[in-house]
Amino acid sequence: MASIAVAIGTAAVGARYLLRAWQAFRSRPIVPRERRFYPGGFEPVMTRREAARILGVREHAAVDMIKEAHIKVMKANHPDLGGSHYLSLKISEARDLLLKKTANPDSAFR
Repeated sequence: MASIAVAIGTAAVGARYLLRAWQAFRSRPIVPRERRFYPGGFEPVMTRREAARILGVREHAAVDMIKEAHIKVMKANHPDLGGSHYLSLKISEARDLLLKKTANPDSAFR
């Protein structure tokens, strides 16, 4: 008889814990899942890391992935479609940097 009372008490304590955890979970503030923006502006000289963040790819992504990402981001930010001319230049600069089409400013062979 005592073991039944212990089992009921344990179940009651467990149910109380779960109920309080559920209430705490439900009362938390709702944060949209699409808040994945990088806080801050552009760096003075674009790095591979910044270029990868702009295009949404890894720093050492394949050429095809870089080109696909560039097209996708440019469609959303093209100046002819209401986007910013400055952002489109930064997007193109990011593509060129990741595809190694730009000359290194520190290079003696510019």
